[in-house]
Amino acid sequence: MGAVATRVCDTLLKFPYEWFRMDLEPAPRKPRRGIYLLPNLFTTAAMFAGFYAIVASIGGHFGNAAVAVFVAAVLDGLDGRIARLTNTQSEFGVQYDSLSDMVSFGLAPSLVLYNWSLASLAAYGPLWGKVGYGAAFIYAACAALRLARFNTQVGVADKRYFQGLASPAAAGLCMSFVWMVQGHYSGESVQFITPVIAIVGGLLMVSNFRYFSFKAWPLSDKVPFIWIPAVVLILVALWLDPPKMLFAVAAIYTLSGPAVTLWGRRKRRPPREAVVSPPETPGAP
Repeated sequence: MGAVATRVCDTLLKFPYEWFRMDLEPAPRKPRRGIYLLPNLFTTAAMFAGFYAIVASIGGHFGNAAVAVFVAAVLDGLDGRIARLTNTQSEFGVQYDSLSDMVSFGLAPSLVLYNWSLASLAAYGPLWGKVGYGAAFIYAACAALRLARFNTQVGVADKRYFQGLASPAAAGLCMSFVWMVQGHYSGESVQFITPVIAIVGGLLMVSNFRYFSFKAWPLSDKVPFIWIPAVVLILVALWLDPPKMLFAVAAIYTLSGPAVTLWGRRKRRPPREAVVSPPETPGAP
């Protein structure tokens, strides 16, 4: 009994000291949760440009809508570089950028194409009307799948190449086509070509074709001298006729994926061995 009483007294005496010590020691501070402002501002601006493209297409201003998507592409290219330069990368920024890309390069191009040209297919009957919004939905769904696949391959895939056409490049192909045609013709005049552009652009996004990402270019601080006049020629061409030049660049880049992939497979294919026929026996019939 004496030992038990002694333990009880020691425990009761320790309680006030423990309470007093807990009151004196400051509680550990929890890390403050927040987001980096500068790169996410560019991401928000890119998403606003995509949203404006949707609103402009509803109002019939298809040229402005196409330009807004290109502005979104420029801002989308800047936010990641700014985050790397300022060392402000975060998982939040990655996910936010993906959602912004879905608005700017998934929903915006599909709705611009639908409001500009695909909706006019309904004049040929309900079936053609379904073809119109079906083509627009295929593009939007493929853009979502492309972005989801890209997010799962971050840090794993080869940075020199994209697997499938990047969503900004697919949007550039579609919007340069709209910008180039709408200055001379209406969307109804190319209503049977627009579904092909939308579906092909969407399927290329979820394909396995390899496209140069240009993330590892240039390899050094110096480039060959020929690049300077080449850049000057490109800028002059853009100044003379931006829609046609942008469509030409987008079309060449779109075709480069299948060409590079097929060429790579051909180079990796082992050469066929020549079949040597057995020597003929003298006197054989």
